[in-house]
Amino acid sequence: MKVLLFGSTGYIGHEFERQLADRGIGSYPMSAVDAKMDEIDRFIVSFKIDTIINCAGYTGKPNVDTCELEKSETLSGNVVFPRILATVCERRNLTLGHVSSGCIYNGYKVGGFTEEDEPNFSFKHQPCSFYSGTKALGEEMLSELPKKYIWRLRIPFEEKNNERNYISKLLKYNTLLNAKNSLSNKKEYVKVCLDSLQKEVPFGIYNITNKGHVTTTEVVELIKKHLKIDKEFQYFESLETFNSIVKAPRSNTILNTDKLEKVGLKMSDVHESLEQCLTNWIW
Repeated sequence: MKVLLFGSTGYIGHEFERQLADRGIGSYPMSAVDAKMDEIDRFIVSFKIDTIINCAGYTGKPNVDTCELEKSETLSGNVVFPRILATVCERRNLTLGHVSSGCIYNGYKVGGFTEEDEPNFSFKHQPCSFYSGTKALGEEMLSELPKKYIWRLRIPFEEKNNERNYISKLLKYNTLLNAKNSLSNKKEYVKVCLDSLQKEVPFGIYNITNKGHVTTTEVVELIKKHLKIDKEFQYFESLETFNSIVKAPRSNTILNTDKLEKVGLKMSDVHESLEQCLTNWIW
């Protein structure tokens, strides 16, 4: 396997680069910024690429509120670029692995939202954040591509302090929204994505989150327990109060992972994974 990797300098992409190297898989990083179809095509031929992994995307910094202001960049990174890659992969008969998001759903469904459920936090089903709308549209851009994996990530966390780490985000704010959510351990997520490639599980969409779900207050209690933090966290009175101070509505939801487990790919329990990360926390 020879992989053309987009987004290798990002939070998720860097982990892909590291784990590909650990597996002895040749990977070639390429910038998604201003990448043209012909340039990508030439690179594929030169290095005999058979797989493209796309970790590139536009999330906005410091958070998705920025996407409401930078709509052109958000559309380009999350919709136009995946469409370019789909065209290249179809032309060259390559496999595409695409990092997507579980933030295209909002609310709760018995058993969690499955891969068969239409996104309900999208441009077709508003209100939604502009970011989530583009991520749902990005998946649509790949819908006709036969050899693809769409790997849905949901609120990543790990043992290292990082502005993209969910644990770090909770530590940063004084007032939090208490909600139930699925989460994805970053290292486990990437491992399962690469396992799906190497084991050649059926192509398609996969929700890749840790088993179960947690509330914000549960994570805060684990933080206090393991990091010995005295900080008193406050909580918004309601979702409406929270929404009144942010530019874009947020996704809070639980994803179903039965499809992932049926193909023999498993993530650890979310509570156990959080405990492990906080036990080994690195500031």
